Amino acid sequence: MVLNIVENFASLFEQHLAQLEMREGEVIDATVVAVDNKYVTVTAGLKSESSIALSEFKDELGNLEVKVGDVVKVAIEAIEDGYGETRLSRDKARRIAAWEELEGALERGDVLTGGVYGRVKGGLGVMYKNVRLFLPGSLIDVRTVRDFTPYETKPVEFKVIKVDRRRNNIVISRKAVLVERNGEDSKAIAEKMQEGNVVQGIVKNITDYGAFVDLGGIDGLLYITDLSWKRVKHPSEVLTVGQEIEAKVLKFDQEKHRVSLGLKQLSNDPWFGVAERFPVGTRLHGKISNLTDYGAFVELEPGIEGLVHVSEMDWTNKNVNPSKLVKLGDEVQIQILEIDPEKRRISLGMKQCQANPWVEFAEKNQKGDRVAGQIRSITDFGLFIGLAGGIDGLVHVSDISWTLSGDAAIRNYKKGQDIEAVILSVDIEKERIALGIKQLDNDPYANFLNLNDKGSIVKATVKEVSAEQATVELAAEIEATLPAREFSSERVDDLTKVVNVGDELEVMITNIDRKTRAITVSIRAKDSKDEAEAIKKVKQADKTAGTTNLGSLLQDKLSQG
Repeated sequence: MVLNIVENFASLFEQHLAQLEMREGEVIDATVVAVDNKYVTVTAGLKSESSIALSEFKDELGNLEVKVGDVVKVAIEAIEDGYGETRLSRDKARRIAAWEELEGALERGDVLTGGVYGRVKGGLGVMYKNVRLFLPGSLIDVRTVRDFTPYETKPVEFKVIKVDRRRNNIVISRKAVLVERNGEDSKAIAEKMQEGNVVQGIVKNITDYGAFVDLGGIDGLLYITDLSWKRVKHPSEVLTVGQEIEAKVLKFDQEKHRVSLGLKQLSNDPWFGVAERFPVGTRLHGKISNLTDYGAFVELEPGIEGLVHVSEMDWTNKNVNPSKLVKLGDEVQIQILEIDPEKRRISLGMKQCQANPWVEFAEKNQKGDRVAGQIRSITDFGLFIGLAGGIDGLVHVSDISWTLSGDAAIRNYKKGQDIEAVILSVDIEKERIALGIKQLDNDPYANFLNLNDKGSIVKATVKEVSAEQATVELAAEIEATLPAREFSSERVDDLTKVVNVGDELEVMITNIDRKTRAITVSIRAKDSKDEAEAIKKVKQADKTAGTTNLGSLLQDKLSQG
């Protein structure tokens, strides 16, 4: 009896000593004794069993990982929780084990794999066995990464570079794995990335200027200009993230680990032999592939585009926006105007496939013919007249009136007014037609001078008068200038004192400037001419009579005048 008591006491004493050695946070073995809908009950040789939430024993898919009789690792949260029970945790044991594993990985330089669960400030959050790790943005790749999207919710290999239990902080690096791997495989990568080689990869990121392709240990950049021989507005038109592709190595910088790739280089260059396929002057159909303010691009075949400049789109609409003449996707007929294979440029024309209205006008009309049209616009230098075929002719201000000039000639006309004009010239190459309105009638100036040349005595009516000169009308629409010095052989300081508007005078035409259409007249010259003729007549009469006194005859003649 005494012996049994002693043995029981010794056993209890050993259990007590074992319990004293256990501390909160320590990981111990426990045996599963029961499983129900909410809890898993375990015993760890302590004075009481412990119930742990069922969720702590499920995997990522929600499947239960234990059964009765299994031995599991658990962590002690509290030996006495105030109710005489010991609280244990499976999750905490996992985290402790994970921390120990991560510390060992830091010492050994092991490569581990975790899952990215989302973005955090400055980088990405990675989960490893229920432990949250921090992957800084600068350590995601060997190159700078600005867009974290391709890495989210994906597994990532890493090395542990810092463990701080006190701050509950673990920093990892994917870059370290890549650097180590690239160093080990640098020779193989260099051989694989020889210029001209065709490599396989997976599109990992797409930007406005191209796409990054994972080539297995190294990334390659595929610029938008190397995606296709035809025009590509955005790389997403050709590629998608995660797509497996083949590409050609265009350039490999081994020191900087940069690879330039090309997708279009896997097919023949469509510009090869383009001049033979599309000789200048050829007419064909193409589809509008792009519109700009200066013209429209037309696709002749896949990878081959030409530009129809706005000036080559229509014979008459020179400054119209191309979008008002054609739309994207329209099929149009064009003519090859010029090809520069080296610069990969083709100049096209649309209007050349239509009848030239300037040629048609020249074929139907000749210089001197009369045409009719509406005034389309009025400028300081003349009138633009709308003609058949949608073209314009210009009546220069100098060809509007025989007698008026400048604003005086233009002010009598209005936009939209129907008028008639005479064709003065047609220049097909410069697309210019010169018209004249005054040519519809004979030139009154020329007609007058045909009858009244320099030295002629004509009638004149005073229209305006000033101290220095008077403007006189010689005939309808024919005016002349009478200077004050030409009014009389005697000095006249102020012409307004001897001449009034409306006075009728007899004058001599003393000067004609046909270029400026200016006429100058003189009364003094006319009087001198009259005197000279009178003297001449007296002399003739003296010879006839023989006895007549010259002075008397001259006096009689002057008194008669």
